[in-house]
Amino acid sequence: MRILHCCLSCFYIDDFTYQENLLTQQNAKDGHEVKIIASTETFINSELGYVKPSKYMTKEGIEVTRIPYRKIFPHLIAKKIRSYPNVYKMIEQFSPDVILFHGVPAYELLTAVKYKKRNPKVKLYVDSHEDFHNSGTNFISKQFLHKTFYRAIVQKTFPYIDKIFCINYESIDFLKQMYGIPESLLEFYPLGGNVVEESVRDAKRKQIREELKLNPDDILIVHSGKMDKRKRTEDLLEAFTEVTNEKLKLVLIGSMPNDVKENSMRLVSSDHRIRYLGWKSGEQLIDYLYACDLYLQPGTQSATMQNALCCGSAAALYPYPSHKYLLGDSVFYVESTQDMRKLFEEITDKPYLIENKRAKASKIAKEVLDYKVLASRLYK
Repeated sequence: MRILHCCLSCFYIDDFTYQENLLTQQNAKDGHEVKIIASTETFINSELGYVKPSKYMTKEGIEVTRIPYRKIFPHLIAKKIRSYPNVYKMIEQFSPDVILFHGVPAYELLTAVKYKKRNPKVKLYVDSHEDFHNSGTNFISKQFLHKTFYRAIVQKTFPYIDKIFCINYESIDFLKQMYGIPESLLEFYPLGGNVVEESVRDAKRKQIREELKLNPDDILIVHSGKMDKRKRTEDLLEAFTEVTNEKLKLVLIGSMPNDVKENSMRLVSSDHRIRYLGWKSGEQLIDYLYACDLYLQPGTQSATMQNALCCGSAAALYPYPSHKYLLGDSVFYVESTQDMRKLFEEITDKPYLIENKRAKASKIAKEVLDYKVLASRLYK
C-alpha cells in the first residue's frame, strides 16, 4: 500500500517525536511505501523557520519533498493561504492508496480532493490539530481567515473526505463551529507514541538515572517543551521549590523564551534538585521519559504527554476536557500552584500512588495511544 502524508497546513520537523514523524515511521515499519510532501517550515535552533526546497530520505527510508509557497503572494499572506506549486503532479506521480492531509486549513486540501474525485477508490483522511487555544485567537483570524476563507474551502470537500481525525475533543468543537463540518465526518484520533517492551524501558531508565546520579528511591519529574508562560513552567518551579523533600528531582528539557527566562533560571539555580538540560533531540527526550517517574504538564497541551505515557511514565496534567475523556483517573490533574505543591507532598509520602497511575495509564497507552494501533486505522 502507498501512503502519502501531506504536511502542507503545518510544519514538518525532521527527527522529532511528533505525530507526523512517528506515524509515518510506523507506516514504513508495517511494510508500506510512504512519502511526505511538506512545506519548508521547520525548526531552526528550536524556533520555527524556513529551509530551502529539497528532496531527501529520512533515516527510516521515507522520502520527503519540501516545497515552497506559491510566489504570487507575499510570504505573510502565502503562509496563511498555504498554496504550493505542482502538488497535484506530485500526488499523481506517487499514486497513493491512502492520503492523510495533516491540518484542515489549507488551500491545497482542494488539490487532494481533486485527486480523490478522479481516483474514488483512494482513501482521503484529514487530521485536525486546530482548537480555540491555538487557532483563530484574534478577531481578524477568527472571522476572516477561519470563518470565511478556510470555511469556504473546507465545505467544498465534504463529499470526498472519508474521515476527519481530531486529536482532541476541543478540535471537534472548533471544526463544527468554525467550518460547519458535520459530526458524521469527525472521529477522535489522539496523538500517540511508541510502546516498547518493559526490558527496553528498564535498560534506558537505568542508563539515564545513573547519568543523573539518582538514588533508587528518588522521584524523577520531567517537564519539557518551549517553556513560555502558557506552559506554566514558572508556577511549576515555584511549587517545586516550596516542597523541600530530597527525594524529589526535577529535570527541565526545552527552550525558555526571554520573557520567562530570568525568573525561571533564578528558581532553577536556587534549588540543587533542579536541572535545566536545554534543548534535546526527540530521541534524547524519549530516553528521559523512560527514566522519569512523573511527566508534569500543567499548561498547554503537548504531544510529549502521549509519548510519556507510552514510555511508561505516570503523568500530571492540566484538566482539559479531552484529557479527562481519554485518560479518566489514570493520571493526576493539577490546575493551580497549590495543586502541584500538594501533589509533590503526596507522592513523597505515598510513592505507590505513582505506580498506581502508571499501571492505569500504561494500559491506555497500549490499547489506544500506541502508533501500531493508530496506524492500523489507516489501512482499513
